[in-house]
Amino acid sequence: MRRSLQIAPGSASRLLRCGQSGRCRDCGNPIEWYHRSDQHPVRLHPHELPAAQVPEACRWHVSSGVAHPAGDGSSWCRLPHAVLCPARDAPPLPPGLAGLRRSLAVLSRRLIDAGIFTPPPASPPSQTPEAVICRPARPIVQLLYVRYLASRPVDEIQCVAQTRHRHRCASPVLISCAPGGVWTLMPATAEGGQLAPPADVMAVYELGPLPYAEQLRWRAQRCAQHAASSTAADLAVAEWEPFEPLRHHEHVHSRLPAAAHRRPGPAARDGVRP
Repeated sequence: MRRSLQIAPGSASRLLRCGQSGRCRDCGNPIEWYHRSDQHPVRLHPHELPAAQVPEACRWHVSSGVAHPAGDGSSWCRLPHAVLCPARDAPPLPPGLAGLRRSLAVLSRRLIDAGIFTPPPASPPSQTPEAVICRPARPIVQLLYVRYLASRPVDEIQCVAQTRHRHRCASPVLISCAPGGVWTLMPATAEGGQLAPPADVMAVYELGPLPYAEQLRWRAQRCAQHAASSTAADLAVAEWEPFEPLRHHEHVHSRLPAAAHRRPGPAARDGVRP
């Protein structure tokens, strides 16, 4: 049975550690965000499923707000949303999971038809690989001496604070009145005894030269207005994922974005040095 969780009246945040609800950016269906024991986020299907219907390699369970990639010995388990996401190419699934995936595809189509969800645009077929690299969809960002993988382009990273109307703030974290980061090429070094990454250098949005307070604002994923307010609650989880060279090798680009090659005038708004 699900336990009822409550927030302390004096808490500055409305977020709970477990069960951060959201929607898949690829299909629009509901998901729940959890953190694994290594602090990496994982998207789980919001409902438990009979363990007998789920392959053993796909079984997850949640204990004390932390998701673990294994069953807990009970007859129920959780399932990663990636296995069921209708926007992805799915491997052969058991009949029960295949039917659930079809149901999610129908819900996704209804959300699109109702105008509630807009799927991300696909890359045009005529677009060359170099043109795609010129604007990384998930850039690598370095702040406070740690590299993170962003969930969206730098200029689209949105503030996570709650407004007075109880909606998520629509302001971007990158603002024109404050200095931004610098696109630069850095050595693609491995960490923790990992194998060498596929590239020698990679494009990184460097925020290290910014003041310490500015780097904290970026890590908290807040706009300038809500960074100055300690009473504004968080309405979403900051979308930073610790960067791992081999696990995220498809996001490693050895070429600077197109904005880095522009003239200083327009580029200065993005904090890019020519």
